[in-house]
Amino acid sequence: MSASSSARSPLGLMGSSRNQSALNQAFEKALESTLGFSFKDPSLLHLALVHLSYCNEHDLDPSESYERLEFLGDAVLELAVSTELYIRFPKAHEGELTKTRSSLVRRETLAQIARRIDLGSYLYVGKGVETTNGRQQDSVLAAAFEALIAAVYIDQGNEFTRQLILRLMGPELVEAQQIDGPPENPKSVLQEMLQGQGMEPPTYDLVSSEGPDHGPVFTIDVVVNGQVVGTGSGGKKSEAERAAARAALAALSGQV
Repeated sequence: MSASSSARSPLGLMGSSRNQSALNQAFEKALESTLGFSFKDPSLLHLALVHLSYCNEHDLDPSESYERLEFLGDAVLELAVSTELYIRFPKAHEGELTKTRSSLVRRETLAQIARRIDLGSYLYVGKGVETTNGRQQDSVLAAAFEALIAAVYIDQGNEFTRQLILRLMGPELVEAQQIDGPPENPKSVLQEMLQGQGMEPPTYDLVSSEGPDHGPVFTIDVVVNGQVVGTGSGGKKSEAERAAARAALAALSGQV
């Protein structure tokens, strides 16, 4: 987690209970600003940000974590993505649609989207998760993103939530449409695209490695002709490279 994220982390907010509550509300308002709307019921947003480890350390019932919302959010995401793929790919058969949906709603992809909105820095987590950089782990980010989607669904309804999902997943959906479905190996697809245009293969440069040895987060740039065309992060270098390749495909498709 970056220094700026740590400064905004609810775990680091100190003071009386009254001050703590006010600070937490301001903190959650910042996420609402990122999302572009305000919750009718702010408690739903708060619930979507509470990791089970936080409940364990603060004597809260497990139901006060985001796990139940995560269950609902998974279904909401699948329905929204399935509907959109059905519309965007009118000639695709069931197997192709299923494969594409699986790629878009898998843990790695959801974590990538969560990182774009810096969701990890807004989570209420226990000290163990904090010290192991758990905020940036794919499993935590993907689960929190599903919980957030469920909270929006309950608060704002189906159509609003569908539109938000399409906006947040925009780059991934554009990539899927431009290459007729997301690649299982985006690095191979990117290399084939470039070589088909007589260009040199891309290179992958490590930008940073944060967190402890047992829970690192790698950030990697993919470089084409000396220019950075995509950046990705992941718990493994290979995951970060694939994320960077997907970002490059979205940026270069139709341009290369």
